[in-house]
Amino acid sequence: MKIHFRPSMAALGLLAFLTNCATTVTEKEKPSNTSQLMNMPAASDARRPDSTGAATSAPDARTTDEANGIAATPATAVASAAALAADRPDPNALSASAASAEREKEKKMTALDYRNMLANADAIIKVEPKNSAAYLQRAKAKSYLKDYAQALPDYATAIKYQRNNPDAYYNRGVNHLMMKQYKSATSDFSGAIKYRADDKESYFGRGVAKMQMYQYKSAVIDFTKAIQLDSTYADAWEYRGISYSSFDKLSEARRDLEKAATLNPEAAKSLKRYVGNEEGKAPIKPAPVARPGTGYHPRPGQH
Repeated sequence: MKIHFRPSMAALGLLAFLTNCATTVTEKEKPSNTSQLMNMPAASDARRPDSTGAATSAPDARTTDEANGIAATPATAVASAAALAADRPDPNALSASAASAEREKEKKMTALDYRNMLANADAIIKVEPKNSAAYLQRAKAKSYLKDYAQALPDYATAIKYQRNNPDAYYNRGVNHLMMKQYKSATSDFSGAIKYRADDKESYFGRGVAKMQMYQYKSAVIDFTKAIQLDSTYADAWEYRGISYSSFDKLSEARRDLEKAATLNPEAAKSLKRYVGNEEGKAPIKPAPVARPGTGYHPRPGQH
């Protein structure tokens, strides 16, 4: 049974882009969600790499490692180069929790912030044409400004120079989701997981991409991993419940959707829609409805 749903804000973050982006339409409507995925740099005076891997200035002696585009002391630069050569995760990459926190800050950025981010990246690339962080910064700015196709070459270049950067894969995965390129999105989220195995949002994003390709049983595995990493991840509970309902695991679907509703009251809509409010009550099966030119159905007040 195919499900009609709209990808959550958690999976397809990109903030204000939601109302203008398309996705597949099947038989059921998407659940409600509140979290976000995309990783963008927040303004900060911190003397460390920002969320793109680009460096802020610092009074101590730092060098720029062109292979990975981050500012580092000689010791950390050597460690990054060694990890890159061995195809191991970059030791200077943000942790999963730090990346998630950065994403929460980033959703508050404005269109002007994204344009400034783009201009800053352009300026850096002119001086440092192999700076992977600058390419990633420019790619993300383009994604936020809805230039999804134009962002892809910059993501590819960022990964060329720093193939062990989980943020590059993660953000390109989101970009591919926005372009409805679900197989590519799945591959990118797998890349992010390879280099940051405890990133719940990468598992969630991969699960959403699989749902769009009707791979519901496989999606359940990814949502389960996201839940194992964060038992309060309401979106993962909700989407796993919907996935279960797609292949008639209604008991499991009810359990997950009830749990999601306790974590996020908006998920009660999915509980009613997919398994009914009470045992034995048939679920609602609405006809597919979409806004003109979009497969998204934001809740009232969402943008």
